Formats: sequence, C-alpha cells, structure tokens
Amino acid sequence: MNARIFFYTLVAGLFILGITQTIQRHMAFDIPWMPGETRTVWNIDAKVEFDATDKAILASLTTPYTQAGFTQISQNAASPGYGLSFLYEDSHPQAQWTIRQADGPQTLYYNIQLLVDDESKDQAIDKMPELVETEYGGAGVAADLAASSDIIQDSLKTSADAFSFTRELLKQLNAEDPNQNVSLVLSGKATKTDVLMALLNEAKIPNKRIGALVLEDGRRRQHLQPLVQVFQEKDGEIESRLFNASTIKAVDRTNLLLWDQSGKALLELIGGVNSRVSFSMIQQDQPALAAILQKTDNEHLFNFSIHSLPIEDQSLFKGILMIPLGVLIVVIMRVLIGLKTSGTFMPVLIAMAFIQTSLVTGLIGFILLVAVGLFIRSYLSHLNLLLVSRISTVIIMVILLIALFGVLSYKLGLTEGLKITFFPMIILSWTIERMSVLWEEEGPKEVFTQGGGSLVVAVLAYFIMSNEMARHLMFNFIGLQFVVMSLVLILGSYTGYRLLELRRFKPLADKE
Repeated sequence: MNARIFFYTLVAGLFILGITQTIQRHMAFDIPWMPGETRTVWNIDAKVEFDATDKAILASLTTPYTQAGFTQISQNAASPGYGLSFLYEDSHPQAQWTIRQADGPQTLYYNIQLLVDDESKDQAIDKMPELVETEYGGAGVAADLAASSDIIQDSLKTSADAFSFTRELLKQLNAEDPNQNVSLVLSGKATKTDVLMALLNEAKIPNKRIGALVLEDGRRRQHLQPLVQVFQEKDGEIESRLFNASTIKAVDRTNLLLWDQSGKALLELIGGVNSRVSFSMIQQDQPALAAILQKTDNEHLFNFSIHSLPIEDQSLFKGILMIPLGVLIVVIMRVLIGLKTSGTFMPVLIAMAFIQTSLVTGLIGFILLVAVGLFIRSYLSHLNLLLVSRISTVIIMVILLIALFGVLSYKLGLTEGLKITFFPMIILSWTIERMSVLWEEEGPKEVFTQGGGSLVVAVLAYFIMSNEMARHLMFNFIGLQFVVMSLVLILGSYTGYRLLELRRFKPLADKE
C-alpha cells in the first residue's frame, strides 16, 4: 500500500512540477504559448550632422535605455573613420564618437532597436536633480522676479504638492487670456518650457528637461519634444511625473520614448559647429521568441537553457525533445488500444525518419526496403548462418538497397527518393530480421499484424511530432517533459482490458 501511495505521489509531483515550471516560464519571461506570435519592435535611427573645424572631434550623443513600455534589444552605430564607444556616465548611456582630425560636413548614425514590452518599468530614481538659477530673458530682471513671485504665490494657494502645483502653473501659462504677470515672463526669448522650469526652480521644486520622441511608423527627420519631469518625495520614496509646458493635459506615454533623460544636452560636441540631430523610425513585427531572446535584461535566463547552445545543437535538440511525445503515443496504442508493433519503440524511430523524408515518401521507401529485405533474408535463412553474421549481412544488404533506390530515384528525376537515406539502417536491419523470424515461427499473418501496427503507430507519432505547436511547446517549455513522464508512468500502472481485446467478448454480447 505504501508503495502505491509513493508511486501516485511521485506521478502527481512530476505532473505539478512540469505544469508549474511551464506556467512560470511563460509568466516570468513572456515565452509565447503559440508559435507564430509576434512582438512589435521599433527600429530608430538618430542622424548627427555637424561641420568639423579641422580639429579633434569628440561627439557624445545621449541615448535611451530600457524604460516603461520599451526594452532595449540592440544598438549600433555607423561611423566610418571614427572611434566609437558606448558609455554609461552619470546613470545615463551615451554613444561617443572620436577622431583625431576632421574637416568639413560630417554625418554620424546611431541605431537602436526597442521591443514594445508591457512588463518593462522605469528605472528607480536614486536622487533628486539639482536646482538651477532662475533665468527668464524678459523685459527686466527685477520685473521678471516680481512677476514670477506673484505667479508662484497664486499657484501655491490652490495646490497641495509638487504635481498639483505644476498643474496650477500650467493653467496660468496656457490661459486663453493670461494676466499681466504671465504675459511679462513669456515676453522674452525663453520658451514656455524654460519658463516653467524657471518657475519650478524658484519654488524649490526639483525638475529637469526631458527630450521625448513620438513614435510613428515611417516618420523621418523628426525632433525631440521637450517635456519637464517634476519630482517630489512621498513616504520616503521619490516620485516623478511628466508635464508638457504647452498644455494642461496629462502626458500620454503611449508610443512616447523618453530619449534624453540626462537633463543636460542631447549632443555634446567638441571640434565642430552647426550641429543637428534628427530621427527616423520604422515599426517592425518580429517573431516573439526571437525578440524576447534579444532582451538584454534577460540574457542570464538562457545561460543554462537549450537557447544558450549553438544553433546547430539547438536544431538537434528540437528533434530529440519530440521523442517523448512519440513514446507517449506508443504507450497509449500498446497499453490502452492493444495494438501490436514490431519492436517496442521502433515506430518512434520510423516516425523520426518520416519527418526527414515526408510521410508519403517515407511510407513507400519503408515498405519497399522491408519487402525486398524479407525476400533476400528468406534466402539467407537456408544457409544456417550464425546470428551475428546474418545480421551483418542484412545491414550490408540494407545499405546497398538504400544506395540502389537513391540512384534509381535520381536517374528517374524523383528527387524525393533521395531522402530515403534518412532511414535508420541498423533499425531497418533488425526489423527485417525480426519479421523474418516471426514469419517462420508465427506465419505471415502475424508479420502483417505487427508490421501494420508499427506503421499505424509511426504515422500517428509522425503527425504529433511534426506538429508545429507541439514542437514549439516541447522545445521552449522543458517542464512538459515531466508532464509526459507522469502520463507514461500512470499508463504503465494500467492493468485493465485493451480496447482491441474487447472483441473477444462480442459473442457474449450478441447472445444477450
């Protein structure tokens, strides 16, 4: 009794382990359930243009990184003659080009691919940005300071925190009929974004400028949209929110990439003048698994999985991992249905050969090889040879038959016939030997019963093992191997009647 409890506990444990690992892999790493699923990837080019002044050039372009809604999967640059480095300074990534001397117009390209990823989050904020001095550029410094003080006081009265204070400022700056104070601070050369930042700085509210790129498929020569990121501390944590100085509406993060979060300059250039940066973008759909495998944040996930192997070895395992499904089909057909086969798992090997040759070509080739092999083997049985010698002769015979069929197929223009070489020669030789002995001991009926049963099981296994969805699941969710193992174990404990054995009781049913 204890042994049975342990057995069922083992089976249940394997099944739960397999299902849990499969679900966890999907939930944690977004491995798709279905083959053919795609993910959206934005391919963005930044074009840097400037005029070199016959001096050493150092150009540093601030680049984006993984953030809410986007995961970086690759970056590269085109810079003939330039040295290129990808740096990470002050918590912000940069692409830096250097050259000893250059003169005249220069063009540099930076490319980044970003995966649209709902699981991606913004990086945690470590510290508040520093406050800077207030600068307006209006009619007069004293007048600007007085006007800004009045604007700040009005906004403070109707606000509760940094975010609501910023919204109150935006209501004044974007009013249809602005008051005298707002008109005064907006009358200078400063942009509305600069004015908003200056007011926030004067009110001692941390903020910084953000350069955002609106993503739209097929757009060219686009420029960054200026936004203001406002910070406040609440319950010991630093929070932030984006604001657009030109509107009182909340900033929509949909298809909005925060490219420049340095709070400084998008491009820092030494040795050149008249710099310009423009952006072009295109939206692409990539196979989901290929895109996920490129995630830089998840590289560690695949270091100890089949995905970390070379492509050639991955292709090999993609076939090997389907064998348990073929084994499960054999167990079901033999244990539950009661179908006889020639050899226990020979149908699985035949099914693997069918996958390589195609079903029709494989069936024809298998039947021809076995039929001709049985004919020749019947002659060998009269020679009273030892088993080892007889099997060796059959193996050589099978190789010669495969070569003969391959040459005949090629001469007749039937290129499909060349695929017959994928058949396992040793297995074919043993199959011919077993069927020959069975013919002598049990007669041709038993040979056709077991041979036909083997082909039926092989065909069923072929359809399961060649199914695209099954191949996708078994390769990407290793936990399913435990599920198949648990099913095989539970089937192995079945001691009831096979389906085909019920024919024996048909006469009793007819009498009733």
